[in-house]
Amino acid sequence: MSTVTVQPTGITPADVLAVARGDARVVLAPAAVDAMAASRRIVDGIEAAGRPVYGVSTGFGALANTFVAPQRRAELQHALIRSHAAGIGAPMPREVVRAMMLLRVRSLALGRSGVRPLVAQALVDLLNADVTPWVPEHGSLGASGDLAPLAHCALVLLGEGWVLGPAGERVDAADALRPAGLAPIALAAKEGLALINGTDGMLGMLLLAIADARHLFAMADVTAALAIEAMLGSERPFLPELHAIRPHPGQAASAANIHLLLQDSRVMDSHRDDLAHAVQDAYSMRCAPQVAGAARDTLDFVATVADRELVSVVDNPVVLPDGRVESTGNFHGAPLGFAADYLAIAAAEVGAIAERRVDRLLDVTRNRDLPAFLSPDAGVNSGLMIAQYTAAGIVAENRRLAAPASVDSLPTSGMQEDHVSMGWAGAKKLRTVLDNLTSLLAVELLAAVRGLQLRAPLEPSPAGRAALDALGAAAGEPGPDVFLAPVLAAARSVLAGPDLRAAIEREVGPLR
Repeated sequence: MSTVTVQPTGITPADVLAVARGDARVVLAPAAVDAMAASRRIVDGIEAAGRPVYGVSTGFGALANTFVAPQRRAELQHALIRSHAAGIGAPMPREVVRAMMLLRVRSLALGRSGVRPLVAQALVDLLNADVTPWVPEHGSLGASGDLAPLAHCALVLLGEGWVLGPAGERVDAADALRPAGLAPIALAAKEGLALINGTDGMLGMLLLAIADARHLFAMADVTAALAIEAMLGSERPFLPELHAIRPHPGQAASAANIHLLLQDSRVMDSHRDDLAHAVQDAYSMRCAPQVAGAARDTLDFVATVADRELVSVVDNPVVLPDGRVESTGNFHGAPLGFAADYLAIAAAEVGAIAERRVDRLLDVTRNRDLPAFLSPDAGVNSGLMIAQYTAAGIVAENRRLAAPASVDSLPTSGMQEDHVSMGWAGAKKLRTVLDNLTSLLAVELLAAVRGLQLRAPLEPSPAGRAALDALGAAAGEPGPDVFLAPVLAAARSVLAGPDLRAAIEREVGPLR
């Protein structure tokens, strides 16, 4: 098991993935402990001086002008966590919650939140003991950060609330802490607010989505190339000199991948000089790099936004090294909400153009001499007809999900929080779009494999052979109809995993 050390300078996207998906152990660097202790001394000094400071000696939100007596300030922090743990709905996936918790540790470790080191250590202990809070899917508006989801995490530190059981069931936090050797903590002034004021939930989901999108956009080039090969398409539109004259980097990378994947193919050799086949292909074939490449460039922008957020202080108020405690709006999730919406649009279009290639592969009038619906005995058998229905339905859902969440602000907290980002919703639906994209590309993979099988005895490209090897056992040979859902599930597993890409790269070299 690897170890992620949280420094006062932050963490990396790879660190988040290691903890969220790889169960890496987390430790606080001594420098992070020192940074938190220094900021806590400033908060203690404010308390001793009796100065009114938001979140330290006042209420929250619309109650910001309500002074809280010193003897009630710890009670205030506990009440804040309980009242804000107001989510509802199904639990968020374990990987999302673990990412969110690590990112909150990261935020506290920057030394601008005024919390004692033991608060961050308590979150670290939950991660290392594999105690995952039950965080309902609904509750965050992405302004003042992800208040409700983070409050559900913080509540577990108090020995209250719920955690995810071994089978995903809901377990009382107190019953989970004891076997893990953990004890509840008590919060001091400012600490409850510091535990919940941040963009950690939406950032965690965005970082997970970025990793998934990088894999899927590369695999979209693979499935496009296989489909083009099966349809006797031309490789000429993917020549590098044609993309050098429109210098979008993502487009050039995607075109280079497709061109590489189409080499050393007897299927391609069979029609390379046949004008009836190779004059000009349909947009869904010829323009694959323009769409997938634009998605790659969108992903690069989104990754830049996420990298900036990883080194940002998003708490409120923040404790500055010179002793000032200032209110900010840095917790507002607009940068992440916009990014999530943008990437959802791009991913939806990568899936939409893949479905168009599937439809073309199945249509006897357009698939260049393949049988209808890729069935050798169409009529009695329906082949992949309904697989394309499934893909079309998913494309329609992705179009609905691509509508931006970030333009849909609803005011809250007595009009104090009168514009919200909806970044949590944007990131959550982005993950659904990417999950749907996995299914769409799996349908294209299966259709392309079936098409290449039907081109026998012509030998496919090395990429085609790798796909046939990876999916052949589940897909079988072209013939009578079979129960198709397990075959699609197998295609999805192959598409989502790393092995097919690795097998292809062993044959043709690294993909971009």
